[in-house]
Amino acid sequence: MSDRQARWLLPIIYLGFISLGLPDGSLGTAWTQLHVTLGLPVGMAGPLLLVATLIGAGSALGSSRVIGRFGTGPVVGLSAGLTGAGLLLTANAPEAAWLWSAAVLLGIGAGAVDAGLNGFVAKHYEARHMSWLHACWGIGATGGPFVMALALATAADGWRLGYGVLAGVQLVLATLFLTTLRLWQRAPYRSHVNKREAGLAEVSPAKARANSEAGIISAGLFAVYVGIEVTAGLWVALFLVLERGISPALAGGCVTAYYAAITGGRLISGFVVGRIGNRRMVAGALWLGLAGALGFLTFEGFWLSGLSLIVLGLGIAAVYPGLMHEVPRRFVAEDVQPMIGRQNSAAYLGSAIVPITAGWFIQDVSVWVVPLAVVVGVIIMQLGVWRLDRIT
Repeated sequence: MSDRQARWLLPIIYLGFISLGLPDGSLGTAWTQLHVTLGLPVGMAGPLLLVATLIGAGSALGSSRVIGRFGTGPVVGLSAGLTGAGLLLTANAPEAAWLWSAAVLLGIGAGAVDAGLNGFVAKHYEARHMSWLHACWGIGATGGPFVMALALATAADGWRLGYGVLAGVQLVLATLFLTTLRLWQRAPYRSHVNKREAGLAEVSPAKARANSEAGIISAGLFAVYVGIEVTAGLWVALFLVLERGISPALAGGCVTAYYAAITGGRLISGFVVGRIGNRRMVAGALWLGLAGALGFLTFEGFWLSGLSLIVLGLGIAAVYPGLMHEVPRRFVAEDVQPMIGRQNSAAYLGSAIVPITAGWFIQDVSVWVVPLAVVVGVIIMQLGVWRLDRIT
């Protein structure tokens, strides 16, 4: 593939991550109405998420074999089609069984494309493109709750309209991917590495193995990070409604602001990372994230709660792409794609285990577990990143 073809491919890659993010932020916003309409337990959102993410974890682990056989383009197109079908099922669900079926489709659709696109960009494009790739996920994850918040204001079952709109967008994207398969026939033949960025490596290129301490910590960091990110996206709306007295529509607006901050933070980090490097960027960003988490725990009222969520989103935004793009520098070449698959799989597991655990505590103890879990999670990430940087 020529440099010109590689540039044409980038917008398609970005759209792939927008489609991946669309369903992610919508459930937490919709759940405030959805569980009432269908008469479901408030904590059931956790098990639904668990099913989708466990299936996604398995899909991510098998991504190398699937993409090697069918190619990245077809996998991206199939992913968008499956998620569109899952969203349609949710929009028309008369009972819980439809939601379980939708969770299966969403999980299958997400896993392989997630690991595949992360590995592709990590090996063939600059760090800024990894940041912007995940900013595109943020665009999707922001658009989901934004559409859903508008739909919630229309009727007591406005979540059906919201999911219907998201399904339509997803299926349009699937059609686009399938009509541009020619661009995916061959990967770029060389790595697009920025020379300035390469010179910013804060240590000599490490050659750790996937089964080493570094591999375990690296995968664990993704589990913790995504677990906290999803827990916030899923449960903060409920926390704001029950503890801060905010309406469901305004709480949905806060979730939208949170995902918008993650998106904006990743757009900004794409311009910053070439100057300071992935490691310094991630370490500094986590301190900002901790400030936002503590603010959300402490401050009351709609505006201060929303502002704290924005600071939290801006702070944690750089963590996922920054750690992902460091994989080729930390690990031997033959372990790069397997390590990325493990990290994606760990991320899916974290996004299932942490939110469902939070859901149990919400039902049995208090909804205050949500801000406390976010604070503790950010601190754990700080310690893990510090150790990983020391040993690689």
